[in-house]
Amino acid sequence: MSRIRKKNQDKIINVASRLFAEKGYAGTSTAEIASEAEMPKPNLYYYFNTKDKLYRAVLESVTKPLLAASEPLSKTDDPREALTEYIKTKIIISRDHALASKTFANEVMTGATHLPKDISDALLEQSRFIIQKFESWIEKGLMAPVSPYHLVYMLWASTQTYADFNWQICQVAGKSELDDKDYEDAANFLAEIVLKGCAVKS
Repeated sequence: MSRIRKKNQDKIINVASRLFAEKGYAGTSTAEIASEAEMPKPNLYYYFNTKDKLYRAVLESVTKPLLAASEPLSKTDDPREALTEYIKTKIIISRDHALASKTFANEVMTGATHLPKDISDALLEQSRFIIQKFESWIEKGLMAPVSPYHLVYMLWASTQTYADFNWQICQVAGKSELDDKDYEDAANFLAEIVLKGCAVKS
C-alpha cells in the first residue's frame, strides 16, 4: 500500500470513528464523513466503496488490537506477568483507539446489529479462551477460586472505560485530557488490584 493511500485511509477512518461514535451507524452518512475529511464523496468511495465497509474498517481498528491483547495469556506461563501485560495493553488500546472504542461500545449497546459475524465470533472465541485460562490457573492453585466470567467482565469495564467514558474521567480529574502518565498509573493500579484481589501467583 502506498504512503499516500495509507494516509488517506487513516484520515477517513479517524473522521468516521468520531462521527460513528457521536451519531451511531444510522445517524452518520458517507457524505458527512467525506465533508469532514475534506474530500469529494467519490474519493471516499475509492477507498471504501460502501458505508458497511468503512464501518467495518472503523470496528477493525479497535477489535484487531483487542483480539491481539490476549496473546500474553497464551505465550506466558507466569499468570502475574500475563495478566499485567494484558491489562497494560488494554489500557493502551483505550488511549490510542478511543473513538473507535466508543463506536464499538455503541454498537454493542444497541444490540450489535451491524457487527460483522466474523468479528463477533472471534471476540467470543477470545472470551472463552480467557475464561478457560483463568479456570486452568484456578485449578493449578495459581489464582483464588473467583468467577472467571465476572473477572473478564470487570477487566473489560475497568480498562475500556478510559476510552468510552473519557469525558467523565477528565471531568473528575480536572483535566482537559489524560496524559501518558495517567494511563500508566491506571494500568499499574488495575494490575495491582487484580493480582492482589485474585491472589495471583507466579
